[in-house]
Amino acid sequence: MEWTFIDSWIVAAGVLSAMSCALLGNYLVLRRMSMMGDAISHAVLPGLAIAFLISGNRDSVTMLAGAIVIGVVTVFLIQGVHKLSGLDRGASMGVIFTTLFAVGLILIRQAADHVDLDPSCVLYGAIELTPLDVYSTGGLDVPRAVLTNGAMLLFNLMFVILFYKELRITSFDPALATTMGISAEFMHYTLMSLVAATTIAAFESVGSILVIAMLIVPAAAAYLLTDRLALMLVISLIFAALSAVLGHIGAITVPVWFGFRDTSTAGMMAVAAGGLFTLVFLFAPRYGLVSRLVTHALLAVRITRDDILGFLYRVRELAADRAQHPGVQEAQLRKGLKLGFLLKTALWDLARRKKIQKKAGLLFLTETGLESAKHLVRSHRLWESYLCERMGFCAEDVHYSAHQLEHFTDNSMQSKLKKKSRYPDKDPHNREIP
Repeated sequence: MEWTFIDSWIVAAGVLSAMSCALLGNYLVLRRMSMMGDAISHAVLPGLAIAFLISGNRDSVTMLAGAIVIGVVTVFLIQGVHKLSGLDRGASMGVIFTTLFAVGLILIRQAADHVDLDPSCVLYGAIELTPLDVYSTGGLDVPRAVLTNGAMLLFNLMFVILFYKELRITSFDPALATTMGISAEFMHYTLMSLVAATTIAAFESVGSILVIAMLIVPAAAAYLLTDRLALMLVISLIFAALSAVLGHIGAITVPVWFGFRDTSTAGMMAVAAGGLFTLVFLFAPRYGLVSRLVTHALLAVRITRDDILGFLYRVRELAADRAQHPGVQEAQLRKGLKLGFLLKTALWDLARRKKIQKKAGLLFLTETGLESAKHLVRSHRLWESYLCERMGFCAEDVHYSAHQLEHFTDNSMQSKLKKKSRYPDKDPHNREIP
């Protein structure tokens, strides 16, 4: 891989555009309006075309103004259709943005017949060409895309910092914001206007089709990693920057493996963002798919382990001589508790913790296991007493609920249950509470 200053400028433009999109994308994700970013990014095409047809040039300020106007109009139209027709917000977005997008394509095609305005550039981006369009400042030639996206990122960052409290409250609870004197509607339309402006700034880098990836994917990945807004903003910016860097590196290296020269950097940026999101989706500590599967598996083993201890305790309790109570066969456990493949794992874990021991093919509680089993059975019977005494669930009705709750009851909760149940010695089934 040969790296030149052109590659550096391409990456700089990609990083700045991705970060400017991701910063606002956090609030779209939090407001459950991810598709609004998609709608605006497509619907601003008529604004671009109309601005060009009126002005006759591709001046950035003119294009930006046209895009912002159409972006705000799009939001108003979606809200209007949603409220007046009764359609859900997603259907309203689909109607408005597809119509405006089609109109924009027609107008851009009309404009393209008279000037170098390439529709494919608007749709797919042309980040590889950004180093060719430069602006000289301080003796240094800087690509206009870097300056535009850098200015957009700075403006978005200032907006988020200045209105951090207002954005947070209106994103999580617009009604509360209104009662506090904060205009949720004003913040909404201001945010949508900035999304439209950011979309236009990113067009040259990633295009209309791919800008939605930069708006949503880094923010969605950050959302799975933290519950704190400030940290979510920082993480999304990091993911956005990584997507741009990895995307360009992938664009100039991966195709070579398959005999091609290179591919679209903007497309690879979106692929890199998707790849990073996939890793987070699978392995995020709290919300990752693998993490949740592992947590559920460990919980299932823990509950199975508790059920085994409770079963062995009740067998011991029924024995005439508790000091010499009979052991339990593994087959009896499997049949009595209706356990499947988790039985072997739970038994191994209990043996490792020295809570059960096996003698002559029979399973017995150790002293440590007996204490754990007592705690579990005590929790179960206290819950039965409480539910019967205070909630009116007695007899067979109470057993299932108590079984669900016994696994999550600590000593403090046991004390509260005992007090609320008026210090019972026996449960509703007349069994002694340990």
